[in-house]
Amino acid sequence: MMQFANRVVVPKHVLVRYLDGESVLLNLETEKYFGLDTAGTRMWELLSSSPSIDAAFARLLEEFEVEPELLRTHLTELLSRLQEHGLLNIATDNVGTIPAV
Repeated sequence: MMQFANRVVVPKHVLVRYLDGESVLLNLETEKYFGLDTAGTRMWELLSSSPSIDAAFARLLEEFEVEPELLRTHLTELLSRLQEHGLLNIATDNVGTIPAV
């Protein structure tokens, strides 16, 4: 199970482009891309900039009218698929460290 205390780290080989509220993530190593709709793009933005997955989850709950368990399920599925395609890494929660920008 995904630990929401962990944080997301975007590998250097991932290129992100935004267009009209949607985004495309490109893995430069595999040359495969992944498209995100508006909701997925907002999830990506918060996941990649928050100190933890849980912080992104809390912010998404504020922004979207959705049941917490449904959001948790969708967020976990997105994280798993992006990790599977090499578009993000999950870093364990290390107290006292600052996430890379």
